[in-house]
Amino acid sequence: MSSARDALAARRSRSKVTDAAPSHEEILAAAAVAGRVADHSSLHPWRLIELRGEARARLGEAIARAEASDSPSTKPLRAPLLIAIVAARKPSTKVPHWEQDAVASGVAHMLSLLLDEAGWGVMWRTGHYTRSESVAAMHGLGDDERLLGWLYVGGRLDAKPGKGDGAPKLLDAERFVSVLD
Repeated sequence: MSSARDALAARRSRSKVTDAAPSHEEILAAAAVAGRVADHSSLHPWRLIELRGEARARLGEAIARAEASDSPSTKPLRAPLLIAIVAARKPSTKVPHWEQDAVASGVAHMLSLLLDEAGWGVMWRTGHYTRSESVAAMHGLGDDERLLGWLYVGGRLDAKPGKGDGAPKLLDAERFVSVLD
């Protein structure tokens, strides 16, 4: 079993994937673990929506409406499974919306790590159309929900010769960490 450090160090976004995808049951199992993210007051202010098959084409049509385009977007067809990450904000006097959105983002990141570790290719995609009415309506979002983006998930492709399949090098943490005296 690898450590969390190993999983994080090995993680990389994969923009190109095969047509294979995890099953609904695999997503449920991963979501149960990802849902263990820190969550002030245990509000669980998130939900996930699986988009497979024709649902991806309908998303392409909704994106086209958001962009005032005559042609459906083909972006949702880049992976066999898209997992919409939804911040499902709950009424709370203790937990502001930004913190609830952070929980939903944390679930998305944990889910992406779990799927990556399980051997799937994953990339988190966003865009201005995540905030459009047509895309929100296509996902059936309520007034208290915000679409944060999608995890594009599919089978991993073998690395091209000479490209390697390793994770990007670790960042220079000195640039981002300071000590307050």
